[in-house]
Amino acid sequence: MNVNIFDINQAVQADCKEYLAATDHAYNLQVYNIAKDICTHREERPIILLSGPSGSGKTTTAMMLECLLDEWGYETHTLSMDNYFIPLSQEEKRMAKEGNLDFESPDRVDIGLLNEQLESMVKCEPVTLPKYDFVHSRRLMGNVFTRKPGEMIVLEGIHVLNPDVITIPDEETAKIYISVRTRIVCDDLILHPSKIRLVRRMIRDKSHRGRSAKVTLDLFPSVELGAERYIMPFKTRSTYDVDTFISYELGVYKNILLDELRAIGNSVSDLVQVLEQAKSVPEKSISEDSLIREFIG
Repeated sequence: MNVNIFDINQAVQADCKEYLAATDHAYNLQVYNIAKDICTHREERPIILLSGPSGSGKTTTAMMLECLLDEWGYETHTLSMDNYFIPLSQEEKRMAKEGNLDFESPDRVDIGLLNEQLESMVKCEPVTLPKYDFVHSRRLMGNVFTRKPGEMIVLEGIHVLNPDVITIPDEETAKIYISVRTRIVCDDLILHPSKIRLVRRMIRDKSHRGRSAKVTLDLFPSVELGAERYIMPFKTRSTYDVDTFISYELGVYKNILLDELRAIGNSVSDLVQVLEQAKSVPEKSISEDSLIREFIG
């Protein structure tokens, strides 16, 4: 879908509060409808697999699903596939420092342990959940968890739609693919959805990791190559799809990032053009449970 930045600006200017609420509701409704349908299959499909490329809003969407299902009386637990990463060897740590290790590869996942535990969860057998220590690239063992009959599991991660990674029977899972699917039209420019995910990563990296927009920009091609190799080929396996574009988000990011992007130069001229045209939206206007809080904090 294409949306013109000037139409967004008009809506923001006409009634900013109402437009923000309506935009958040449109995203929430997508997740609500999926959660409602998932409820009807909860006994035979207790495992919910949620995937999407970086900057899609996987964490917020998983949390919203869990909250909705919990609210309706269907106890749900969210797990991150990241905790099933294989600890790095000394050689792999050296390769990582040199930038020669593919962190996007499904080979980073302990597929055997992950599926063994998923099978145990389906059978309501106890498992000791792993917790990955990213600082020291090692695995820690967490709490013992036992799924009760009727409870559901949301497993969130970039590889969960890959049948070589998740090997439990398809009939035991519901599959969700999320991403930004909307393109922004600005004069003669059409901004690709991946650029919106890039801006989200820039914002998140700036606020949570102290990274400059330039560093995130330099890393993004390898992240996108990983998405093209390891995520996109399996998105058609999803039962449900969510477009996580929030139409007012560029007006929020404008206040945070525009000056820094201008300083980078021609490589982000498309982002600069769109953000310059976007109507500014003050951060204080954003709901605390808006999806873009995942990025702006």
